[in-house]
Amino acid sequence: MDSHRAMPDVPRPVVEFVAHLLAAHRQAIGTRRGARVLGPFRQAVFILCWFRDHTCVHCLARDAGISQATGYRYLHEGIDVLAARAPDLAEILEHCLREGVPFVILDGTLVHCDRVAGETERGTDLWYSIRIKHFAGNVQFLAAPDGTPLWVSDVEPGSTHDLSAAHLHALPALYPAAVQGLPTLADIAYLGAGAGIHVPFREHPDLPGDLSLNNQTYNKLLRGLRFPGERAMAVLKQRWRTLQHITLSPNRIGAITQAALVLNNAWQ
Repeated sequence: MDSHRAMPDVPRPVVEFVAHLLAAHRQAIGTRRGARVLGPFRQAVFILCWFRDHTCVHCLARDAGISQATGYRYLHEGIDVLAARAPDLAEILEHCLREGVPFVILDGTLVHCDRVAGETERGTDLWYSIRIKHFAGNVQFLAAPDGTPLWVSDVEPGSTHDLSAAHLHALPALYPAAVQGLPTLADIAYLGAGAGIHVPFREHPDLPGDLSLNNQTYNKLLRGLRFPGERAMAVLKQRWRTLQHITLSPNRIGAITQAALVLNNAWQ
């Protein structure tokens, strides 16, 4: 691989950070020095090109002088090494409580993927999201009040509702945090999430009339507080463009998003 032509537009410390992780991983699994075509630094460049520019693995492998199969193996190894360093939800909440963070923002994002087999109990496509009319994976995430992404969950199929995905991955930890003084702000998709999860009011479908002025004011305030957090995943997807459409197995979307979060933290 021509390191000058293929170098992604990321700060060099980020490349060195990934290379260091890969070198430590190789040492941990007993890889002999010189046993691989690409050293840790060139493998890091390979991985970051895929994350940053969404370059096809075949093209990256060709430029690196390795087979496509080896390219995929290097990529998946890098994803796993990075995802293993993704912050744990309990650790994030403990840190927020310790630092006096006033609240966290919970939201879900749909990451586009290729069509994949699988059906729901109703016979519809498991990974198809009616909301965006595309195959996708549902990932839950937390953001700080200033919009900094803090945590991302494992993936659920695109047909999964945000509230259902949150019950699986986030709410069991968010409830105790709320009791300790760290509330969660969320949008209308999390209506009925429970105590400590603050969501907007909505008009009752069976009752006439608009929301009261107090409830309208509450919704505006909540929307203003949530806005930076809801932009967090959009910013993450823009920086790490592979998140805009995953061509690997959709079951890898969670690990890929977690790896992107680790890269994002290293960039900061």
